[in-house]
Amino acid sequence: MFAVVEIAGHQYKVSPSDKIYVPLLTNEKGTTLTFNQVLLKNDGTTIKIGTPVISNASVEATILDHVKDEKLIVFKKKRRKGYRVKRGHRQQLTYLQINSIS
Repeated sequence: MFAVVEIAGHQYKVSPSDKIYVPLLTNEKGTTLTFNQVLLKNDGTTIKIGTPVISNASVEATILDHVKDEKLIVFKKKRRKGYRVKRGHRQQLTYLQINSIS
């Protein structure tokens, strides 16, 4: 059983007991969330495809932690001008555990 769900503008293929990283959500750690934007649902025998979403379908998830992604180095340079800028960036993420698909 799996589903394709839209969370924070991104689409994820999830199954029960999966753990995924999504862009930062503002809820507290330990909170149970329900996502209603289910685009596709496969229960092993039948496949339902939404137009654009499936009505009465939802995915429940629990927030495990708020973490930071690995550091990305942003380096800018213009040749022969002496212009060099080095900056780093770490994206904030939320770690979710998928509880159920209904």
